[in-house]
Amino acid sequence: MSIEINFELSDADLAHFRSMMHATIEKSQGLSDDEIISKAKDLVNNMEKSKLPEFVRTRMMSLAALIDAVQDEEWQMPEDEKREIMLSLAYFSEPEDIVPDNVPVLGYIDDAIMIELVLQELSLDLSAYRQFCGFRATEEARRGDAAKVDRESWLAGTRSQIRSSMRRNRSNTKKSRFFSRIM
Repeated sequence: MSIEINFELSDADLAHFRSMMHATIEKSQGLSDDEIISKAKDLVNNMEKSKLPEFVRTRMMSLAALIDAVQDEEWQMPEDEKREIMLSLAYFSEPEDIVPDNVPVLGYIDDAIMIELVLQELSLDLSAYRQFCGFRATEEARRGDAAKVDRESWLAGTRSQIRSSMRRNRSNTKKSRFFSRIM
């Protein structure tokens, strides 16, 4: 038998998470992008090894996709977009958080909440990257061995189109209250 538990984060709760994110960003200023990515990957790997509730597992998969987006050379993420994601990933490089990760079932709840807040902010980026990956996989399957020929050319047009669409959507959407006060 499963049980569903819902809760709402108040403005005060969001302020608390905002202050945690800000403090982590401050602490992580001495870390390189590689160190932040490595620590975020370690968190994802540890989460994968744990028996996680579904609400955490789905968010963990999205966190892994953000890491992939930053590292995907063919996506060629612009520096300003990469910076936003790196600042977001910095939180997950901090070993000390509200609920210790080794607490059964609840250990990753604070991470899941922060992932959800990050995903709300970066949903357009993640959606664009997933669209790019889908296009790339479809073209690789369609082209077969010829996918390697002139690869950058056929990726460049779609990458540019997806990014333009993402930026239009972003300009039509107000900046999240959560990150706008941090960055």
